[in-house]
Amino acid sequence: MKKLSLLLVLMMLVGGVLAGCGGNNNETPGGDTEEPVVLTVHVGPNPDTIDPALNSAVDGATLVIHAFEGLYTLDKDGVPIPGQASGVEISEDLLTYTFTLRDDLKWSDGTPITAEDFIYSWNRAIAPETAADYGYMFESIKGFEDGELDVTAPDDKTLVVNLVAVTPYFLELTAFPTFSPVQKATIDANGEQWALNPEFYIGNGPYKLTEWVPSSHMVYEKNEEYWNVAELGPDSIKFILMDDDNAILAAYETGEILFADSMPNDEIDAWRDKSDFYLAGQLGTYYVSFNTQKAPFDNPLVREAFNLAIDREYICVEIGKSGQEPAGAFVPTGLTDADPTKEFRDVGGNYYDPTAAGFEANLARAKELMTEAGYENGEGFPVVEYLYNESTGHQLIGEALQGMWKELGVDVTLTSQEWSTFLNTRKNGEYEIARNGWLGDYNDPISFLDMWITGSGNNDAQWSNAEYDQLIADVKKSNDSAERMEKMHAAEDIIFEEAMLAPIYYYVDLYLMNDKLQNAYASPLGYKYFMFASITE
Repeated sequence: MKKLSLLLVLMMLVGGVLAGCGGNNNETPGGDTEEPVVLTVHVGPNPDTIDPALNSAVDGATLVIHAFEGLYTLDKDGVPIPGQASGVEISEDLLTYTFTLRDDLKWSDGTPITAEDFIYSWNRAIAPETAADYGYMFESIKGFEDGELDVTAPDDKTLVVNLVAVTPYFLELTAFPTFSPVQKATIDANGEQWALNPEFYIGNGPYKLTEWVPSSHMVYEKNEEYWNVAELGPDSIKFILMDDDNAILAAYETGEILFADSMPNDEIDAWRDKSDFYLAGQLGTYYVSFNTQKAPFDNPLVREAFNLAIDREYICVEIGKSGQEPAGAFVPTGLTDADPTKEFRDVGGNYYDPTAAGFEANLARAKELMTEAGYENGEGFPVVEYLYNESTGHQLIGEALQGMWKELGVDVTLTSQEWSTFLNTRKNGEYEIARNGWLGDYNDPISFLDMWITGSGNNDAQWSNAEYDQLIADVKKSNDSAERMEKMHAAEDIIFEEAMLAPIYYYVDLYLMNDKLQNAYASPLGYKYFMFASITE
């Protein structure tokens, strides 16, 4: 899944000056009157959308999971645990899931939540008029191809889901933001404005959005109607919306924020030994998208040449500086194969040598491919544009790629855009080459492969391959683990036969978290969890 320079105006959430470092993060001060506990953090810039069905960005997902909750949710280890459901019964053939909702569930406006709300929300997510990027994630449920999911509600507290095939990760899917329920009444009454105005943003999660100043901040307050409200941490969470790495670091250093999800690359070495500097594993790949429908990248020879001309180890060591692993494939490390003692990546191997030792041979082959494509030494090749979103790290990588592709005799210009504009430019195919990244949505390789089916909302490459589409369809209909993995390896083979993307490295999650902030955590999917956090002195 998937990542703005802003002038930061920090606004106080309650009257008076709050005690504590930085002036706006505090524990309850002494005295008879308790001040509200406000946690101020950074997880990203202004979100493109916070509609659970439409969001496809990791920072947006963090905002969504604080306001919404699915049948299941994920614990700090990424294991699905009951959320809105108190539990589930699974049939012997593993094809029918019967969920029981908790007693007295309510929306943040106090109205009841029923099983019908899930049926409405899931069918809304697959409806063509919704145009949800993640609509394809419901393919595992019967009825998807007919446009009406085989999900029923025998009563208000029971939801029965019938699957096409055994889906080992289905409980993880029910914890995914797109599977969250949304309130039909507020959407019917307010249209698209429902997810833009805090007044209409009715959720069922631990917090509720009460203020949104675009490109400045969003304020979430405890949802008193949430079933587990007694266990929640801060009275409110203030998400500062920034993409200027230097401004983010400055805000963190002064204590204005206690969590920073980004920092300048040239500061990493100075921070890596500090107690509040964190590096965590992530299931994800940083890569380059080629627009396969636009010349000259409609030519697979050109795409493969640009892929092989990338010095991945240089980017990881000199720019990333955080232990990123040069990527020799798209599906990252960390995902198991049919044999649970082996990783998918170990079985699939690399499609080229991504290390420094292999770069010279890769570059020589890239030059041969350019000659085969009719562009020997870059002659006749047009000037092309590399698009990225604003960030010092993305800029440095763009500059490195520009120099590496110059070795092919081609000129590449660099263009940056703020986050939400960039997302839509890339999604609409209004680019030639673009920065991209994908974090797994659940612990199965298909999360990295089904996004490339024809017409997928996350298929930024505008790529289509009938054989690939059939393999993915077969994977989702198969009850055989070995067969599933075999077909997923075959699908990844096609990705590299057509060179429709260029992996650079496998992600690590880098963030700063003040030592005073306790019980906040990050998941391998990239989400940040603050709902149970506390602040100590």
